[in-house]
Amino acid sequence: MPRSKAQVNPNEEPVGAQLARLRQAAGFSQRDLAKETGISQRMIAYYEKQPQYPPLHVLTILTKALGVPPGEMLGLKIKKTDDKVKDMRIRRRLKQVEGLDEKEKRQILQLLDTFIENNRLKQKSISA
Repeated sequence: MPRSKAQVNPNEEPVGAQLARLRQAAGFSQRDLAKETGISQRMIAYYEKQPQYPPLHVLTILTKALGVPPGEMLGLKIKKTDDKVKDMRIRRRLKQVEGLDEKEKRQILQLLDTFIENNRLKQKSISA
């Protein structure tokens, strides 16, 4: 007997479109997501066109890479908290920075501090 594939309610966003939306919201191109997950770009494109959920092992990899809870990937409405980093590109970059040696980390932190201080001074001069 053939296995039935889980499909979304016809009134809801199709699974593939939801995957594409979550990918874009996380700041990934299909190629970037393929590199991040080890799933080929061709398969990412395929899953984004399908009305069925990807296999469970693929779904697990995608949820981790996109930084979304599995429930959200399955279409469940989950209340988001404000303390979550909104820009996933920044989160990914920070993870990469954590892997650098201490000297490189200090240099990056100094650069960030400079940008933050410049922005603070700019905001201060605008409000004055």
